[in-house]
Amino acid sequence: LSICFRTVEPLEYYRRFLKENCRPDGRELGEFRTTTVNIGNSAPGSITTADGSALVKLGNTTVICGVKAELAAPAVDSSNKGYIVPNVELPSLCAERFRSGPPGEEAQAASQFIADVIENSQMIVKEDLCIANGKLAWVLYCDIICLDYDGNLLDASVFALLAALKNVQLPSVTINEETGLSEVNLKQKTPLIIRKHPVATSFAIFDDTLLIVDPTAEEEDLATGTVTIVTDEEGRLCSVHKPGGSPLTGAKLQDCITRAITRHKEVKKLIDKVIKSITPK
Repeated sequence: LSICFRTVEPLEYYRRFLKENCRPDGRELGEFRTTTVNIGNSAPGSITTADGSALVKLGNTTVICGVKAELAAPAVDSSNKGYIVPNVELPSLCAERFRSGPPGEEAQAASQFIADVIENSQMIVKEDLCIANGKLAWVLYCDIICLDYDGNLLDASVFALLAALKNVQLPSVTINEETGLSEVNLKQKTPLIIRKHPVATSFAIFDDTLLIVDPTAEEEDLATGTVTIVTDEEGRLCSVHKPGGSPLTGAKLQDCITRAITRHKEVKKLIDKVIKSITPK
């Protein structure tokens, strides 16, 4: 019965579980799926051509991020700043709902969300990417590609971005006074300066009132709304992303923020552990 019932009446099927404070996959309402991160060359299928990469899995949702650093002239109106260019890709192979071709609405919205998180959290200060005022700066191209989509793309993407950036080593660059050309020393590399560590925590809202954390694709489809909270290590709120749907009371939103701060500690611990394991002794 249950398979047929789930197909015909998916929402009613879910409600029966939610009444018992659990979900069809066995999780409690406030429980995240198993989260794993692989950084740099330890990442399976890691991008060897990238300057930093990471692979993050949230349950079945799998996202890889590669960061490529290139040199460019700073913009005229911000001569002391570099650039960060995030791009989220949802290829047709990651889920049936996506089509090949130019980026769809969901991929564009996710790219914009990531750009806002970078800006609002000040995880990287663009002035740190400037090499010579008005002459030379770093551009960080951050490509986030979803390999398998099963909901909660934003949490996985922010996590993969942070982990990949933590892994970036930039070569030393000087400008030769006589020739005016840049000289890159690949033997001398320094890690990127990460000033803040933003972490995203997403919730699906059921029947306008019930909050469940880390929704699967099916849960997102059945939900009456979603909300994503981004916090940093000081518990500061960097971003609240709520694309329409059910309104949230102040108390419910505060509940989400409290849970997001707890989740931040778990994710940070996970990244630190992985980085420690790949750092040469």
